[in-house]
Amino acid sequence: MRVLRTFIILIVMAAALVVFASAFASSFLYAPDDEIEAPPEQMVELPGPEEVPVRLRIPALGVNALVQHVGITESGAMATPKGFQDAGWYKYGVTPGGSGSAVIAGHVDNGLGLAGVFSRLHELREGDEIFVVRADGSDVRFLVSGKRSYPHDAAPTDIIFNPAGSPRLNLITCEGTWLSDTRTYDQRLVVFTTLASD
Repeated sequence: MRVLRTFIILIVMAAALVVFASAFASSFLYAPDDEIEAPPEQMVELPGPEEVPVRLRIPALGVNALVQHVGITESGAMATPKGFQDAGWYKYGVTPGGSGSAVIAGHVDNGLGLAGVFSRLHELREGDEIFVVRADGSDVRFLVSGKRSYPHDAAPTDIIFNPAGSPRLNLITCEGTWLSDTRTYDQRLVVFTTLASD
């Protein structure tokens, strides 16, 4: 009887470990895997391989993150980086430093509530520096010009992803209240930046 009880306890513990490991793994891969190829009308001219962003540095927040290249989801939204400590550049849009608004997104937290790469994005102030490191090792420096929150289903994509005008970089993350039915937050925080003149 004791052997049977020990065996059952071991089975229950093993099952619990599997559930925990699954939740732990999914918290590090905190993004749906439904990315699709963008239609041609949503693409801009592709940059040279040396111009693509590989790292994002935000000294005021202590951020020094890898930059993944992400596209769009089946629902038409910008895809998100697979790791909650990485940032994601919208690869079908503007390259940071080019004309128009480049967009980099990041998670505010992960599935277990651990802080994501943009957990402190709301702390940025006007004039704070943002550095995008390109594949060739060069830096592109931006300065925060403002920030604003929008409902998650009503963010002005024509402004955030504007492919025209002076070089800008927009950083985006979630904030607000968690909506369990749609598995997202009800607000999007956008930090707007402009290319530094030097």
